[in-house]
Amino acid sequence: MKKYLQTLLFLLLCATAANATKLKGYVYDRKTGEPMVGATVNLDNTKKATTTGLDGSFELKDVPRGKQTLRISYVMYKTVAKELDILKEDNPSVKIYMEDASTALQEVSISAKKNGSTENTARRLEQQSTQVMNVVSGRAIEISPDLTVANVIARVSGVSVERNSNGDGQYAILRGMDKRYNYTLVNGVKIPSPDNKYRYVPLDIFPSDLLARLEVYKTLTPNLEGDAVGGVVNMVMKDAPDRFEVNANIAGGYSQLFFDRKFMSYDYGSINHKSPSEINGKAYQATQADFPKGTLNYSLKHPAPNVVGSLSLGQRFFDSKLGVLVAGSYQNTYRGSNSVFFDSKVASTDKFASITSRSDRQYSEQQKRYGLFSKVDYVIDSRNKLSLFNTYVNLTNIQVRDEVSIDFANSYHPDPGQAQLGYSTRSRLTEQQIYNGMLRGDHKLFNDKLKVQWSAVYSSAENEVPDNTSISLNGVRENYINTRTLLSNGTPLNYRWERNTDEDKAGYLDLTYTAPIAGVNVDFSAGGLYRDKERSGFYNNYSLTPVNPNAVYGVDFQNYTDLNFTVTNPGGAVNNPLTYDASEKIGAGYGMFKFTTKTVQVVGGARVEHTNQGYNLLFPQGELRPKGSQVYTDVLPSLTLKYFFTDKEQLHASYFRSINRPGFYEIVPSKVVNEEYEERGNPDLKRAIADNFDLRYELFPNASTQLLLGAFYKSIKDPIEYIFKPDATRGQDIYYTPGNFGTAHNYGVELDFIKFINKFGVKANYTYTHSRITTPKDSRYIDANGDLQTRLVNQTRPLFGQSEHIANISLLYKDTKKGWDAQVSGAYTGPRINTVSQFLDNDLWQQGFIQMDASVEKRFKNNLSVFIKGGNLLNTPSKLFIKGTNPANANVAGLDESNGRTLIRSDYYEQTYLIGVRYKL
Repeated sequence: MKKYLQTLLFLLLCATAANATKLKGYVYDRKTGEPMVGATVNLDNTKKATTTGLDGSFELKDVPRGKQTLRISYVMYKTVAKELDILKEDNPSVKIYMEDASTALQEVSISAKKNGSTENTARRLEQQSTQVMNVVSGRAIEISPDLTVANVIARVSGVSVERNSNGDGQYAILRGMDKRYNYTLVNGVKIPSPDNKYRYVPLDIFPSDLLARLEVYKTLTPNLEGDAVGGVVNMVMKDAPDRFEVNANIAGGYSQLFFDRKFMSYDYGSINHKSPSEINGKAYQATQADFPKGTLNYSLKHPAPNVVGSLSLGQRFFDSKLGVLVAGSYQNTYRGSNSVFFDSKVASTDKFASITSRSDRQYSEQQKRYGLFSKVDYVIDSRNKLSLFNTYVNLTNIQVRDEVSIDFANSYHPDPGQAQLGYSTRSRLTEQQIYNGMLRGDHKLFNDKLKVQWSAVYSSAENEVPDNTSISLNGVRENYINTRTLLSNGTPLNYRWERNTDEDKAGYLDLTYTAPIAGVNVDFSAGGLYRDKERSGFYNNYSLTPVNPNAVYGVDFQNYTDLNFTVTNPGGAVNNPLTYDASEKIGAGYGMFKFTTKTVQVVGGARVEHTNQGYNLLFPQGELRPKGSQVYTDVLPSLTLKYFFTDKEQLHASYFRSINRPGFYEIVPSKVVNEEYEERGNPDLKRAIADNFDLRYELFPNASTQLLLGAFYKSIKDPIEYIFKPDATRGQDIYYTPGNFGTAHNYGVELDFIKFINKFGVKANYTYTHSRITTPKDSRYIDANGDLQTRLVNQTRPLFGQSEHIANISLLYKDTKKGWDAQVSGAYTGPRINTVSQFLDNDLWQQGFIQMDASVEKRFKNNLSVFIKGGNLLNTPSKLFIKGTNPANANVAGLDESNGRTLIRSDYYEQTYLIGVRYKL
């Protein structure tokens, strides 16, 4: 009996094995060749079904042998039924090609489009682009942990970000070139910056969920503006879909930081957005009553949860001739950091700085971020189309910085726990906003031989810092116990107003004529732009002293609002050099040709840009040059070559010349005293001119896989760097100022790899960058008479902000059938210079760091999905250090001098969590 059962079991196993057949295959878009992700695959008359993975692949197990019908379906595509003969084993891989079911306006090529936010579209754009370019798709942005464009761009190869005081990304550094060497586009149009000093745009002002995709151009062609050395960031906003579409999400979350400590806030609703002199006239004499005490009314609490949400609605009407899309985003988040800062100075002939004080700071920031975008386009006929774009973004940052400092030179005795303390609290509201409106026309004339595109653009950018308030208080430490005492000597209370506005009016025209030459169609393009930019800057401040300078904390007052003050400068300081007007008029023209054969594509030409930049100090204070201008013309040649080994393998080479103009603030000869140093403009500052070379090998085996391996080299004449510099007449007065320094060189290599295998994917990139610039530094010595002297010594170093090593890796999982998306992302940014010191070998470096984030999303059949996002999972701090140590710092408590370096600052942000729901129709 036992032998019989064994024989029966063996026969059953053989039968099962004989029928355990597999069927594998791929599903593609017939028109584009892109893999179809999430297509439904069924085997008729069976329960065998699955969905295609990230690379369009599918696999059915235990498929019955014989004649079978495989049926593939996908929304908006024609269902495909394919007859197959299933074999016992070795079934060949099946390739299925699907066709778009929509036939509306297929003959209108000017409006034909695919979903511009998919991963496959992003890869195709990278392959077909004339520029060397990287693209982050809208879908990748949606499922990523990132809420702002600044955090999204940190995933791109060769890009690192400069972070703000709460740890979020703010400015992009492309290929080791500081943020000043890049510019920003919205739908291909340059936008102004709300920054109060510079022309680069803070990318954290843009919520990421308004984008269809993010493009990063690393090379320029003549039809692009020439004011970029590192590259160009182009935010392509959402477009009207072919059918009615709703995309909405709402989420809430919290920062781990405020589980561990409380959030400090104040009554920012009482802020005066205009100074007393603006409200009452320049002759007005301000009193304490003109300064609401809400900015001094500080309170500690646990903040409300973070709230993030967005909504977009879009559809095409009238047989798809009219497209309308409206999108909005709102984010209200509470962030912050815990910071330790050691102030330092170079004393006598010391090689490295000695520590003079320590400040323990707690930042509490509430950020309100709004974004609105609308697009209306109308296809007049097959050769004419009009589009109207409107973009508005606003970032309001409500910040409190609470600080306790110890002066090591004044009654500091660490062993018995004695010290003189300084307490300082600053309340600051910053509101930045950008508006961009554009009317664009696309036309085809003369049997489509001539293409005309024109744009009329109005943009504005505003930055307002009203009623910036800071108050200082003395204190003591006895037996390690801290006690607040009296208000600081001098001026313990300050109110400050700053505001600047940029307005751009611009017109663009691009003409392309196609003519056959020697059997090859050649595109001849010409066009240009004219932009009139106007900037106004405003500054005012008031200083107040207490009526009772001997008021004791805890006795005479419990809260700063209990105090009475006298205004020491009742007229304010409106008549100062930081109140100015400036203008910039740019006229540009270009000529370009482009042709493509089976083996090569050539794009070449030149751009000419004429710049007229000037300023006018409205209230000069003895400056030698209260008015000034810079006028110059630049010729910027460009040549791009693409050699096609196959239709999936190519070599991409480029040369272009570009410039970097100074910002308005940088050439205004004014002085501003910041909290830690004085800053001055430089009216003699020149634009930088760069020659840029690029070579990249590009392999696209299929639409879900790519390998990019490139090298670049940049030679920059008169690069602009900031340095600390002694005053020409008062050498002890040190100020921070921009200057031009010889010729800098920057080169590196980039590797970018993407691969999807069914449900799993990996995106990885690595960039090595090496740069060199030589600038003068101070070095002290004792002369023959025993006197302390200073001499200038040239020091060669990397460019400011450039990291030698940058790497990103993202591991992805996608199960379309079960509705899962998951991603874990890590980014490494190597050490880089954070602040250029006045003294030799004393530059302040930022320590290399790893940032890890994760997200997961589960979709359900009712168009709903639930998602979770986690940021800074490793609680990676930002640390600044000097590459050396000073024996004089041996007794400074809490100072880290490990590994032969002196830690100057460390900021901890802790983790952030977000959970929400999404609805798509």
